[in-house]
Amino acid sequence: MTKALEAVKTQDQLPVSTEVVIIGGGIVGVTAALVLAERNIPVVLLEKGHIAGEQSSRNLGWIRKTSRHAHDVPLAMAADRLWAEMPARIGRQVGYQQAGIMFLARSEQQMAMYDGWLKSVDGLELDSKLLSPEEIDQRVPGGRGNWLGGIYTASDGRAEPALATSAMAAAAVGKGAVMVQHCAVRTLSTTAGRVSGVVTERGEIRCNQVLLAGGAWSRRFLGNLGVALPTLPLICSVLRTRPMQGPTDIAVGAPDFSFRKHKDGGFIITQRGALDAPICLDHLLIGWRYLEQLKAQRSFLRVKLGRHFLRDLALARSWRSGSVTPFEQVRTMDPQFNPSLNQEALDNLSQAWPVFEQAQVEEAWAGLIDVTPDSNPVIDRIEAIPGLTIATGFSGHGFGTGPAAGQLAADLVTQSTPLIDPTPYRFGRL
Repeated sequence: MTKALEAVKTQDQLPVSTEVVIIGGGIVGVTAALVLAERNIPVVLLEKGHIAGEQSSRNLGWIRKTSRHAHDVPLAMAADRLWAEMPARIGRQVGYQQAGIMFLARSEQQMAMYDGWLKSVDGLELDSKLLSPEEIDQRVPGGRGNWLGGIYTASDGRAEPALATSAMAAAAVGKGAVMVQHCAVRTLSTTAGRVSGVVTERGEIRCNQVLLAGGAWSRRFLGNLGVALPTLPLICSVLRTRPMQGPTDIAVGAPDFSFRKHKDGGFIITQRGALDAPICLDHLLIGWRYLEQLKAQRSFLRVKLGRHFLRDLALARSWRSGSVTPFEQVRTMDPQFNPSLNQEALDNLSQAWPVFEQAQVEEAWAGLIDVTPDSNPVIDRIEAIPGLTIATGFSGHGFGTGPAAGQLAADLVTQSTPLIDPTPYRFGRL
């Protein structure tokens, strides 16, 4: 993970009871806890490792509406507002800047894709626009990429993953939320078929509602309860440069690299055209659900069969409440970054903007992304287990929409008027 991640001070004592238990200390679970605490609803968040230790601190920090499915844009628009309000709300900076995001195209096919997306969101009052090569050069000078064009949304932005979730968690604790780290939830307790608590490695907490925001671990947790959530893993490798002069504050995504300014003056860079796809047992069990995605994105995937398969196979898929679970065996999912992909990203970027030939790498890391068959998350109550709500499967988009997704989940848990229409995120669609 990034070495800049801020630690959060939480308590060690496990409460006997509460109204809501949240499983998972990523940005969605933490934001839900913040919302519930602000509403004076007793809430306990339990994290098997440490707050923001997995994908919530390992992502690129982009906050975008550009190229999202039209039905996903309202959540992203709500997130824009919540990100902008967050510093005043919690009394801490989260690195948020509305500096814009630009995607570049080398081919007519890519430009047609951007044009098609613009047409699909017509009427949503976005500020997105297509760019000419000259307009790209004006906004991001010093390049020699020979771009055919691009698409730009000035109201898109970024925040700092190493700061944001930790700051929100500290604020939630200050407003009354209870958080306990290094405490894995093993399973749910039920009474007459309804949630009545959670069983942790340290004992049981009685509650009326549970929100599962466990990221890539959610499929395994739900599977032990007899609920089938289809997600598969992808691994994104990332590097951060030392402070340097760069061409823009705009976040830029090209077909084979992306970069954005970091708060310390360096840049966060990744190979946007390639992700590692480690084979695991789930590929054999549910891989057929992803055939359409595979046809469209096969060139992006670096398929691997190796240690990930063996490690995954060694983790149990069913267990009793008194057993040691996979969540205790692996406190933090910490995949190795791929040096080749990071070097590809830096080489490709340097060819397009020569200033990056002088870049010096400060650190590198990787994060595991849980991807659903349609690349949209599930934010919904689970009818088969009354009292259980899930917010998971964000497919690499969770950080940007995190504040809105967490609030929407809190709304569903408490049966309040939802922040936005939750229909696109129903579990039943899968």
